[in-house]
Amino acid sequence: MDNETLEDCRAVYLTAEDLRIAASILYNAYHDDPFFVDSLFTSDKAAYEQKLRAAIREELNTLWQQKQALIGLFDHDRLVGLACVVTQEVPLGEGRYWHWRLKMLLGTGWQSTQALMKKESSIVELLPSKHCGILQFIALAPNEQHKGLGHKLVQAVVSWCDEQPDLDGIGVFVAQESHLQLFTQHDFVSLGELNIGSVHGQLLFYSVQQDDSLL
Repeated sequence: MDNETLEDCRAVYLTAEDLRIAASILYNAYHDDPFFVDSLFTSDKAAYEQKLRAAIREELNTLWQQKQALIGLFDHDRLVGLACVVTQEVPLGEGRYWHWRLKMLLGTGWQSTQALMKKESSIVELLPSKHCGILQFIALAPNEQHKGLGHKLVQAVVSWCDEQPDLDGIGVFVAQESHLQLFTQHDFVSLGELNIGSVHGQLLFYSVQQDDSLL
């Protein structure tokens, strides 16, 4: 993608009308994600895909209802990528609301729901304060990858983070080397290694950059 086309892309909050396409982008991006492959506990491809769709749909809807940051990257009017941040202002991990647990249980099963909560709890334990967010999802549409848009999307996330007065930073669990390189180029640093189920990775963290002119 050339620089002019990159400049045409804009990052804005998603609307309710964007959620269906957003769920489709996330499904394609996370289809082979090591954590979901491990946590959804099935060797049946159709059953796995059904569980993955349910997990993504319920989490996306929950983030929307809880007014968390759903940042979309648009090429003109076309959604090409998105990032979803959840803060500790809402219950995470073992503190998840019962109605989230019920919907996730019905869609993915007991073990999968427990695995999702354990992942969040493991991340929260390593975050430096209770005023940090977690990057739950970040994804580009399949045909929009390898065009430089990943950097544009991560930059949108850190710019959003820097504008939040009550946020100390955001963490993200990374299990793939290419993702590690992407985030570290945008000032994410490792808080340590982390094992989520059988998946080994690192918890990366971006600290809010204060504007010196406001100090």
